[in-house]
Amino acid sequence: MCRLTACSLPAALLLASNAVAAVQHPLTINIKGQRRDYILVTPNVRPHGARPLVLVLHGHIGTAANALGAGFAPSPLSAWLEIAEREKIYVAALQGLKGADGRTGWHDCRNDGPSNPRFDDVALAAGVVHSLVRAGRADPERIYVMGMSNGATMSYRLALEMHPRPAAIAAASGTMATHSACTGEAHPVSVLIIHGTDDPIAPYDGGEVRLLGSKTGSVTGAEATRDFWLQVDGLQGVTPITYMFPHLGSDGTSAVKMTYGPDEGPQVELLTVERGGHVEPSLRFHYGLVYRVLVGAQSGDLESAEEAWRFFRAKTPIHGAGNIFAPKPVDAGTP
Repeated sequence: MCRLTACSLPAALLLASNAVAAVQHPLTINIKGQRRDYILVTPNVRPHGARPLVLVLHGHIGTAANALGAGFAPSPLSAWLEIAEREKIYVAALQGLKGADGRTGWHDCRNDGPSNPRFDDVALAAGVVHSLVRAGRADPERIYVMGMSNGATMSYRLALEMHPRPAAIAAASGTMATHSACTGEAHPVSVLIIHGTDDPIAPYDGGEVRLLGSKTGSVTGAEATRDFWLQVDGLQGVTPITYMFPHLGSDGTSAVKMTYGPDEGPQVELLTVERGGHVEPSLRFHYGLVYRVLVGAQSGDLESAEEAWRFFRAKTPIHGAGNIFAPKPVDAGTP
């Protein structure tokens, strides 16, 4: 198990200014008769054989393109472009559809979320995975998910209901639904939770999620979400290893990571950003003052996507976790 400074990638690697970004390919796939969009990120030189695949899920109001850095503000999730090139992996940034509020999002497990789109987003994720596996690109044993906000809550749904099940997920600024519409049986999945204690949208201790003054359903707290997965993964009573990130800026935050379980088995990590807001920590991609006023302080002590990849890279499906390969979705496209 990683300990102390071995738990994080070297800062020199994270801050390399001459890193080459992977290539983005806008693609579509037909899911249950409906056209769905996603962006496939590939290394500049296609690697041999099947490689790990990371699904990236944007937040409510966001887009796949914004998540990969095409918006007006820098996106910490865009670090996946350099990770994909460096590690020779594939990344698929999925595009959510509009809900009742006219804004893009995901049909996560919140049964009391009136604005959530009512589309089968589990089928979308599974369809993209299946098409890439059958194209010989994605390794079905190394499927991972990283989501932000609404996308984070959706990542838990994929952990519960998608086949093949992801080997691990990373959820930033989003926890599990209090009133859940999910029907999947919980199987062991490794889970990384990244959450700020002063999150004004998805409260760290749980409660009503509020976006632009509107209630969008209720969620459990970060620690309750951790406890759920500790139970599912058989890690209750395990003493965690604690790692405090060196403080690198003047943003007023501090970050601490609690790791439960060994690297080679199911593992749960809770990365708490003290005084942090509704935003991914990042060493390089910093939001401006107006955004910080709306969502709270952003930690500059770590790169969220790099932490997720460190967590993902050695993970494979847990034996007996029901990681079966379901039949090919109808009309699934091949990129």
